[in-house]
Amino acid sequence: MTSSDLSTLQIRIDHHSAVHRAAEAARTRARQCGLLGSLPDRAAVLASELASNLDKHARDGAIHLQPLVLGQGLEILAVDRGPGIPDLGKALTDGYTTTATLGAGLGAIRRIATDFTIRSLPGTGTVACAQLTPPGERPKTSQDIGSACLAVDTEEHCGDARAIADTDTARTAIVVDGLGHGPRAAEAAQTALRAFHRAPDQPLPVLITALHRALRRTRGAAVGIMRLHQDRAQYCGIGNVRALVLSHDTVHHRLTGQPGVVGWDIPPPRQHVIPLSPDATAVLHSDGIDERWAHAPSPFLHQLPPALLAAAVVHNHRRNRDDATFLAARAQRHPHA
Repeated sequence: MTSSDLSTLQIRIDHHSAVHRAAEAARTRARQCGLLGSLPDRAAVLASELASNLDKHARDGAIHLQPLVLGQGLEILAVDRGPGIPDLGKALTDGYTTTATLGAGLGAIRRIATDFTIRSLPGTGTVACAQLTPPGERPKTSQDIGSACLAVDTEEHCGDARAIADTDTARTAIVVDGLGHGPRAAEAAQTALRAFHRAPDQPLPVLITALHRALRRTRGAAVGIMRLHQDRAQYCGIGNVRALVLSHDTVHHRLTGQPGVVGWDIPPPRQHVIPLSPDATAVLHSDGIDERWAHAPSPFLHQLPPALLAAAVVHNHRRNRDDATFLAARAQRHPHA
């Protein structure tokens, strides 16, 4: 897929015609993700049901379409700013419908999707994630990884990128912010990802140095990398990619990369070690996300799994004049070693 296929497609549901647009876009993106047979049509149904709910019942709703960060498949996110679902359990009953509250079709979505997660808070809003994978293949990450990677509104190509690599002992997450935006920033970001995937298990300072060499013929980038173990995270970054850890009731270990541009001029990379509690979610994001989101997150945000956290933060705290990437992840639950 091209860099634009790997990024997140956002469709604002601001008119009934946007429901059809979301369905057609989901069908196309499913094919781009390698889903065959009836799966693209199932993706269209999922997007149509979620978008229809937003159109009928929600405020400031949007659909996000993107490939899964790990494995083959499509992820469809729906997010809004209210009014929320008063009785989520009833709304998830297959065939349930009402003209008074959001919820029509949620039971069907849960039945059609490979994996479906939804959270709602009356007065605040609803966020949902439907994942669709080939037959017999469950999503490798379920809700333990969440991301969004959106281009600035004036560009087709996203100058940001993100990726996850799992090994037997750790999970390594990377966010790249190509200098500026547009095609040349996208080229730098994708070059960084290719270098990352060649040896994602290297020590983080060594990995940053390898990316620095790979990006020398590009315009350069800011890079943040975090490696998650069961009880700790290692972080290494250059430039304006921000890192933090979100627990069930607090935000801590806010970090920003060392000054420099990967591919142009960097200091010797330094690694930080961060303790992780069992419920901790590690976050990396580019400066296209307003950092104030983490100053005092609501209890609702604290309780969201990573897949839903990413959608909620990007929807409510994205800076529209820049590419914006948010990557949230938890450590692998059952490492082999």
